Amino acid sequence: MQYADRVTGLGVEGAFAVLAKAKKLEAQGKSIIHLQIGEPDFDTPANITEAAIKAIRDGETHYSPSAGMPIVKEVVAEYYRKERKMDVAAENVVIMPGAKPLIFTSLSATINPGDEVIVPNPGYPTYNDVVNYLGATPVYMHLKEANQFRFDVDELKGLVTPKTRMIVINSPQNPTGGVLTRSDLETIYELAEKHDLWVLTDEIYSRLVYDGQFESIGAIPGAMERTIIVDGMSKTYAMTGWRLGHGLMPKKMADYLFNVAVANFSGTCTFSQYAIIEALTGPQDAVDNMVEEFRKRRKVIVDGLNQLDGVSCLMPAGAFYAFANITGTGMGSKEFADIMLNQAGVAALAGTAFGKFGEGYVRFSYANSIENIKEALRRMAGVLAGVK
Repeated sequence: MQYADRVTGLGVEGAFAVLAKAKKLEAQGKSIIHLQIGEPDFDTPANITEAAIKAIRDGETHYSPSAGMPIVKEVVAEYYRKERKMDVAAENVVIMPGAKPLIFTSLSATINPGDEVIVPNPGYPTYNDVVNYLGATPVYMHLKEANQFRFDVDELKGLVTPKTRMIVINSPQNPTGGVLTRSDLETIYELAEKHDLWVLTDEIYSRLVYDGQFESIGAIPGAMERTIIVDGMSKTYAMTGWRLGHGLMPKKMADYLFNVAVANFSGTCTFSQYAIIEALTGPQDAVDNMVEEFRKRRKVIVDGLNQLDGVSCLMPAGAFYAFANITGTGMGSKEFADIMLNQAGVAALAGTAFGKFGEGYVRFSYANSIENIKEALRRMAGVLAGVK
């Protein structure tokens, strides 16, 4: 049987591949500490869950408008007007079943075969995969530790060619925890305006910033004319399984994505959209408490990693990942991650899961308890002592 070439080029997201290996080892009786998955280890706040349950009981179980329910789109628009100081309306909002569909459909609506898209590397692998799937070429912007894993704006300028159609940014960033500054974003916008480029900004970790405040390129005057903001409920509200994403974009782009949604998945789960309303308008105590807990864990894991032989780690400014430099151990990224999984029982992700410039690094998610993080550090120290 024949299969499309574009499908064979899609990769398997590293976190899920390592999770499968870890689960297999657990089934064999091995103790595994999971520091590989990008998922908050908290339950969805009760008020949000109850809002969805009430919607079910109220009969909100039928088709939703394909781009999202009008009342939900208005709530999201109001959130951006209030929190990000953006001049947007409900017509600029699209609701989809997760942030990934927003990434996929936005790229599908803007990129043609042969185009070039600048993507961060190391970076979230979905960007690279979708660009390849569409027959376009990903051009890698090397995020360097020496620059706190931010874009080097001069280097970025040198990557733009007549074929460039989009710049993808992610701040706070997966896997490095790097956060772009207002100055970085202004330069990116100026470059996009000069060369008539789209900017896709993945802001799924926007509430998880520990140093300073979150800055969105969409808040720069004029930027929303060429910007697509991707966000969602998964990370901030511990709702990964709910599959709820929301995006902001020019109205014409929102209309295109409406058409894609109709052709692809009809619409987003109706009763779950009521959870968006409660999440964005209800109490934020659970979010604040979660962020504070992540802040404590961040210090524990980074301090601990910096005490391991051959390992160093910058303090991440956002998200819940520590991107550790392991070159001092003499091992490559995959070798280090495999040894820690099989010998220490610590599941982490090789930096190469996020692109070629991730070599020499390993990503640790601190979405786990301080007790487990300390135990993972103790185990890894023991293994590294034995490797000498």
